[in-house]
Amino acid sequence: MDTGTDQLLCHLEGRVAVLTLNRPEARNALTVELKDALLQAVRRLGADTDVGCLLLTGAGGAFCAGGDTKMMARDGRPSSPEDRKRMLRREHEIPATLHRLEKPVIAALSGPAAGAGFSLALAADLRIAAESAFVTTSYAKLGLSGDYGGSWFLTRLIGTARARELYFTGDRIDARECERLGIVNRVVPDETLEKESLALALRIAEGPPIAHRYMKDNLNRALTGELQECLDLEADRMVQSAGTEDYVEAVNAFRDKRKPVFRGQ
Repeated sequence: MDTGTDQLLCHLEGRVAVLTLNRPEARNALTVELKDALLQAVRRLGADTDVGCLLLTGAGGAFCAGGDTKMMARDGRPSSPEDRKRMLRREHEIPATLHRLEKPVIAALSGPAAGAGFSLALAADLRIAAESAFVTTSYAKLGLSGDYGGSWFLTRLIGTARARELYFTGDRIDARECERLGIVNRVVPDETLEKESLALALRIAEGPPIAHRYMKDNLNRALTGELQECLDLEADRMVQSAGTEDYVEAVNAFRDKRKPVFRGQ
């Protein structure tokens, strides 16, 4: 898929859309061009019925170093705080869109994920890290408070005390510690990250698209909703998913002892 820039690559592997942040010379730090392309690509892929799962990764042994501080220093800041707020609100549509996307998103961390890059990984549904990967909020070291929803995602993922520690200190957390804390789902050898993350994405992409859409919304609502609200939502979605052709196909496949073929209908 043409993303409009070499800074973001996209190709399809079966029903998996692989998005690669492609500024290896800068550890895939985010530029305006890259951010705009990423937002538009995620929106397009979210609406593409031929795509069942997104796999987000980075080129050159890094995931994403966050904002490009060298470029920001060179180009200067926006003319006013209001301009900067408007810019950030636009950029914040990226993690929000990843989080709300009606299909699963996997982040494959091939190396460092820092600042906004770490937040992008947190906005995904699942994270797989290479042994050499590490994460850091990094904001405290730059005299900044944080953006891209990292404080929201991290607090809900590992709890308020540990999230605050990672923000206040800006410490590097290696892949195994990330796994222990629950930041990443699994850690794999560097040389097998691409293969294993794609295998998981392909497996998920073969699943029932309608049920996945309901599952993701149920799980997102569980982050903030009351129990009864979530129970009512689950009841509604169970009835709706039981009325799909995918459900009939799954029942028939179980009876016939074969793998179901879901079509999102």
